[in-house]
Amino acid sequence: MYDCNTASAPTPLLGHASGVVFVPPHPLVSHWVAVARNAASPPPMFRAALAELGRLLIYEATRDWLPTLEGSVATPCGTAEVTFIDPGQPVKVVPILRAGLTLLESAATLLPSSQTFHVGYRRDEETLVATPYLNKLPASFTPEDRILVTDPMLATGKAARHGNGEMGG
Repeated sequence: MYDCNTASAPTPLLGHASGVVFVPPHPLVSHWVAVARNAASPPPMFRAALAELGRLLIYEATRDWLPTLEGSVATPCGTAEVTFIDPGQPVKVVPILRAGLTLLESAATLLPSSQTFHVGYRRDEETLVATPYLNKLPASFTPEDRILVTDPMLATGKAARHGNGEMGG
């Protein structure tokens, strides 16, 4: 399991009990992870680090995953063939409250036709057990739905694992 006191720089692939975690091997990702982990980072800098990480990680996570449409647009130099994100198949973004809201802002910027659903967990500080206090998920998701869970997993990651379980993951 990950130990923030002994961890070194992020590695591209980390085995984890809930699956595989991919950390893009990019200097900007390493930089913003360092800023977010730094206990001396003031709250505005921490929030900025999460926002930047959100943009970078959502970009990577959706690279080969978004549905697209081919089309053409008029430009000053003529017609250009283009690719659009298909607004008819919006990504379902699920922030794990409250920390996931910071990443939700990045998702909304990058995925303007997305739909948002919220789940919230409260962590018992003694047992570290996450218990739900809010569930605004739809009754079900279809197998075709693209679901992006946003949670920076600042502590144990248990809330994200519970949230994935509620979505059938």
